[in-house]
This record gives sequence, structure tokens and C-alpha cells, in this order.
Amino acid sequence: MPTQDKIRLITIILNLYYVEQLTQSEIAEQLHLSVPKVNRLLQQARELGYIEFVVRTPLQHLYELENRLKAIFGLQEVIVIPNEGPSSTQSLNAVGSAAANYLLEHIHDGDIIAISPGTTVQAVIQSIDASHAYQVEIVPILGSIQGNLESDLNYLSILMSDRLGGKSYKLHAPAFVESREHCEILRSIEPVKKILDIGRNATIALLGIGTLDPVTSRFIDFTALTPDEMKEIIEGCGGVGEIGSFVYNIDGEPCGKEFADRVIGLDLDEIRKIPLRIGVAASEEKAMPLYGALRGGYLHVLITDEEAAEGVLGIFTKNFQKNP
Repeated sequence: MPTQDKIRLITIILNLYYVEQLTQSEIAEQLHLSVPKVNRLLQQARELGYIEFVVRTPLQHLYELENRLKAIFGLQEVIVIPNEGPSSTQSLNAVGSAAANYLLEHIHDGDIIAISPGTTVQAVIQSIDASHAYQVEIVPILGSIQGNLESDLNYLSILMSDRLGGKSYKLHAPAFVESREHCEILRSIEPVKKILDIGRNATIALLGIGTLDPVTSRFIDFTALTPDEMKEIIEGCGGVGEIGSFVYNIDGEPCGKEFADRVIGLDLDEIRKIPLRIGVAASEEKAMPLYGALRGGYLHVLITDEEAAEGVLGIFTKNFQKNP
């Protein structure tokens, strides 16, 4: 332990530096010390635990949420947007804007960007404001549903390529067909096979995370499933969420194979091979689908809002207490 005299000197230096905000040079001159000695004493004060920093910015709690999510699920990056008020549209647009900025910071010429359907993905694309054109290619990972902009991936592919100045591909096939046999036939047709192969070679994936609900879920729009079939996926198969119309359970394991066999698009294993996978979602109802997606390792990057982030951590805490 340092002597009382040294502790007193350190105390004086700490107050001059942190309270009175003098520079190290000014402190050295005032106390007739060398600048290196002042620096060494400041470092020793940190090592002795004499300094305690408390950060109280308005967004500190979001930083803590982001770090917890990164640590628990092994994510490369997490961006949590603060609650924007009662309007879900505000949160959706805020997440879309943050994801658009992240995307612009991480894309490079030559990238192939695979996109899934969804309102959040649409919000991301609409928020893109590129300062220059990128030599990138945009490819759907799923067939389309006509009439709904957020689920018409051919439309979203064109819109995204216009925003980035790149090239768009279109997958001329439905997202969901009546049987596995129909699906195999369509998948084997050369124009469909070609687009799916381009998707398999994507370097970046922009992925919406879908909920499952027999009445309200947009998953019904993508697949034309009946409420009874949706109920079977949820209760019989344990489905909690979907990416590109492929369903997974709370542990992120693919489920509902008889329904998955009717989807024309990249499956979950194929999506998981894309080098950079960015998941976007907003609202409390996305917490369970996000939790399953994170458990399944489908995402490298998560961009979401405060409600969804807190919901995911709440589910983790509850499950950890049950299964420590």
C-alpha cells in the first residue's frame, strides 16, 4: 500500500484532474512534478480503485441492453433503438433508419445482398440514402406474394437496387405451393434454380423476423396457410417464429417440415451459411421470434427496439432460471 503522503498527493492530483479539470501539464507545473509522474500517479489511482466512473447518459440503459445481448448470444453487433412512443410506426421507421445506416457502413462493391420479406425490411430499404452508387446485386431469398409491397420481394429487390445503384434479381415463383411435389418441380426450373443459387452465394443477408399467429401474422399472407394449419405449426410443432417462411422453435431448430417442404426459397441451413446476417425487428411481439432466431444462430447482427430487446432478455432469464 502507498504511504499516507503518497495517498494525499494522489488525492490532490485526482481532484485537480477530474474536479477542476486541469491538464496533466498544468498539474505538474502547479505541484512541481514531472508530467510522466503525474500520469503514473493517475494510473496508480485507477489500479488502487480510487476512481469510480458512473455514466448517466439518457441512452446508457440501451448500451447495457446491447452488451448483454451480445454476450449472451455471441453477436457481432447489436443496435437497440429507444422506445419512440405509442406509435409502432415510429419504432419501425427508427429501426429501419438505423439498419439502413449500418448496411451502408458495411457493404462493398461486389457484394450480393439477399433479402427476406417483411415490413421492417421494407422500412430499411425505404430509409437507404446512399451517397454514391454501389456495384452490388440484390436477390430475393423467397418467392413473392403479389399485392402486398412488404411481401413482394421482386418489388423490394428493385427498390433496394434503385436506392443503392446496383442490380436486382427477381424470383418468378410463389413463396408457397400446394405440395412438396409442386415445390420440387418449381425449384428445378432453370430460372428459379438460378436465382436461388445466386442467393446461396450472397455475402450479406437482410432478414426480417416473423411472428406466428393464427389470425394476425403476416406469415399467413406469405404461405396462404389456414388458421388451423397455423395452429398445428404453433401447438403441434412448437413454432415460435419464421425467417423467409421457414419456421423454427424456441431453440432455433427448424420445425414443421411438411410445411417447409412447400416453400420456394432458401431454407434456414442455407441462410445460416451467408457470411453476414443482419436481423431486423421491432415491437414486443417480436421478442419470442427473435429469441428463437438468436438461439438458432441465424443472426450475426441484431437491430431492434427497446421493447423487443427487453422481451428477449426476459425470456432468456426465465428459461435460464428453469434450466440453469
